[in-house]
Amino acid sequence: MATEFAQEQSAAPAGEYTHAQVLTILSGLMLGMFLGSLDQTIVSTSIRTIADDLQGLSVQAWVTTAYLIASTITTPIYGKLGDLYGRKKLFMFAITVFVLGSALCSFATSMYQLAAFRAFQGLGAGGLFTLVLAIIGDIVSPRERARYSGYFMAMFGTSSVLGPVIGGFFAGRDELLFMSGWRWVFLVNVPIGIVALFVVLRTLHVHHTPPARRIRIDWWGAGTLTLGLIPLLTVAEQGRVWGWSSGRSITCFVIAAVGLVAFVLAERAMGDDALIPLRIFRIRAAAVTIAASVVVGAAMFGGIMLLPLYMQIVHGASPTESGFLMLPMVVGMMIASISAGRLIGRTGVVRPFPLIGTALVTVGLLLLSFTTADTALPLVMAAMFVLGIGLGNCMQPLLLIVQSSVPPTEIGVATSSSTFFRQIGGTLGVAVFLSLLFSTVGDNIRSAIAKESTTAAWQQATAGGQGLDPSLAQKVQDDSSIIEKLNPVIAHPFKVGFAESMDLVFLCAAGTSLLAFIVVWFMPQVRLRDTSASAARAAAPAGVPAAPQE
Repeated sequence: MATEFAQEQSAAPAGEYTHAQVLTILSGLMLGMFLGSLDQTIVSTSIRTIADDLQGLSVQAWVTTAYLIASTITTPIYGKLGDLYGRKKLFMFAITVFVLGSALCSFATSMYQLAAFRAFQGLGAGGLFTLVLAIIGDIVSPRERARYSGYFMAMFGTSSVLGPVIGGFFAGRDELLFMSGWRWVFLVNVPIGIVALFVVLRTLHVHHTPPARRIRIDWWGAGTLTLGLIPLLTVAEQGRVWGWSSGRSITCFVIAAVGLVAFVLAERAMGDDALIPLRIFRIRAAAVTIAASVVVGAAMFGGIMLLPLYMQIVHGASPTESGFLMLPMVVGMMIASISAGRLIGRTGVVRPFPLIGTALVTVGLLLLSFTTADTALPLVMAAMFVLGIGLGNCMQPLLLIVQSSVPPTEIGVATSSSTFFRQIGGTLGVAVFLSLLFSTVGDNIRSAIAKESTTAAWQQATAGGQGLDPSLAQKVQDDSSIIEKLNPVIAHPFKVGFAESMDLVFLCAAGTSLLAFIVVWFMPQVRLRDTSASAARAAAPAGVPAAPQE
């Protein structure tokens, strides 16, 4: 296979790849991306079962936080190292670390041990998406990328549906092949990862032009970025529990501020060798795209995170069922992404798509803010479809813009920077929106109970003098499964309370998306490259970076 690849490449223009070669490379890339996207959905479905078995429900957030911190911090590092030393070996290293971390997670005996193993797994996860997107930018021109976007969206859609199904299946088994069922949530990554490694080894043949000059490693940048992000992400995840004005939260904010200021100073001192070169922010298209990525990430993750909760708490769906109920949004994303990609490939015009996308995301979230505990599922799914159409018009076009606006030698840095800031925005969005949800749900439940307690149906359901446990409103915030065990009449105001709090969150997410729409208005027209980044590098004079396309 490698010989055939080399023979085909010799007939192609310098740095360019044939359609057959691109498809061969894509087979390995999609397996790596499938590995990361499946893990995100499969673990979230089964985390409560895992926490119960390891007797650590109160610290389950640390498992998520550890993984998130490690993957977020390593994202720009993978991007920079890929630009300097090539992406194939780095991609294989990321898969290996991810698979090894998955295997370790399956043998965890406590939640703290699981959190440590998830952090190790996150060190590999940070390179999966970033390197895949950067490699695509290397081998395919932005104008031609529409031919291949459908493959990735189909993979993403498949993992979005399969993750909750597989996670629910494993979490529901007390024992499977002499092990607790939930341990297979992590073990399933091992065979997939081994296959991915083999396919990548055999198929991923990409050119790498080493830098013409000696590059300094930005250790200070990596260190100060770590110092700034660990406390920031920690307080984002734990601030609701600690209290945003508590001593621990304030300490984290201060350390994060010092670390981020030190990071900016370190990047300025490193110049062209910086982990995230500050000159990228002087390119207007890249700066606007990165700013939009932060806001879109906050709206996207903050809004989407609530949809499975709404399906499970308000409509009583199981985790597996809620995965299927997310299909309208996934289908909308696939349709919009493929359609936008084809139009962009045909016309070369990209600026209108993120504008349309952020507008539709705003409309979709606004429609969701009007849902109630009694809204029919078809209406909710229609709003989810609109949201998916909007997201599909945002994700790929924003990436195309940032990859086309920087020199080809910095595709990895640009891709990882966009991904990195979207993750930061998403993390902060989830933290703020969850805090908003749980700070208002108790009062909303009590108001709904007071309103419905005057009805004949309520008085009949509570007949016998037993009344309602006053502490139940607090208990359901810790264990929402209690709602499904209640009499439907008594359960209704609890569902109303959650639905009203979620409406407020959807409304705030819509406002955030509207801000993203305003940011994108400042996007200049960007001319998409007609050649791949590798071809542009091959055509450029030695030691002279190709000019950005703005």
